[in-house]
Amino acid sequence: MKSINPDDFKVTKKIDLSKTPTNLFNKASEDDKEEKLDKVQAKLSELQDVMYAHNRYGVLICLQGMDTSGKDSLIREVFKEFNPRGVVVHSFKTPNSTELEHDYLWRHYLALPEKGKFAVFNRTHYENVLVTRVHPEYILGENLPGIENVDDIMPQFWENRFEQINNFEKHITQNGTIVLKFYFHMSKEEQRKRLLRRLEEEEHHWKFSPGDLKEREHWDDYMRYYEEAINKTTTENAPWFVVPADDKEMCRYIVAKIIWEEMQKYTDIKEPELDDKIKVNFAMYKEQLSKEK
Repeated sequence: MKSINPDDFKVTKKIDLSKTPTNLFNKASEDDKEEKLDKVQAKLSELQDVMYAHNRYGVLICLQGMDTSGKDSLIREVFKEFNPRGVVVHSFKTPNSTELEHDYLWRHYLALPEKGKFAVFNRTHYENVLVTRVHPEYILGENLPGIENVDDIMPQFWENRFEQINNFEKHITQNGTIVLKFYFHMSKEEQRKRLLRRLEEEEHHWKFSPGDLKEREHWDDYMRYYEEAINKTTTENAPWFVVPADDKEMCRYIVAKIIWEEMQKYTDIKEPELDDKIKVNFAMYKEQLSKEK
């Protein structure tokens, strides 16, 4: 399999999604991709144990993509070797009445990872500049001053939100949260095939929702808003990675590899050493325990 370089997927300049591939067309076999993923899974699991002991950083993994792009299955496969205490997954759905009584970032602050842990946002704070742009009427539920109808939502409103999100991510990264953001770039044709599979295969019927077809009608709008959001919020402290998602197995491996490679930049993450005063008395502690036989 061709070596995966995370920099090939990192957004460091303006991106045009219409010219960005949704499939690497890598000739690797399914077994090869699975074997590669297994190795990275094991490394990430060991890293998380060290992070937990180090207790200085939390890691926030943000996953965004169209319906059927493979976010749920990626979470299951990439993080399955983690100690359950070390990773928490949050799937953000339509804000409830309590959440709507606060600003739109409030619920995301509450879900940030503790030090030493990973948090995975399956759909994220970016829904507030994606779904709400396709359906601006959702903004009315936030009861914001000066916005009585959708005509009150001017272009500057969205510019302000991009700035607020950048400030949110800057704040949390400066306080020990490592942020990695992934957009699962899937073709419209691949989504069509996956939706059909949900209708044709009985074991996948439960996944199908007519709402998926209604949102599919807005595909071009979503692509335009995804592109703008990515271009305006990819930063050095919280970069976006655009990952080809037509091949689910390859997508999982790429995401896992990127997480691993990015985490290697934090060379200070190490298991803490015992205080010298404790180490010098090891013999005494061992003797004390031996006498208890």
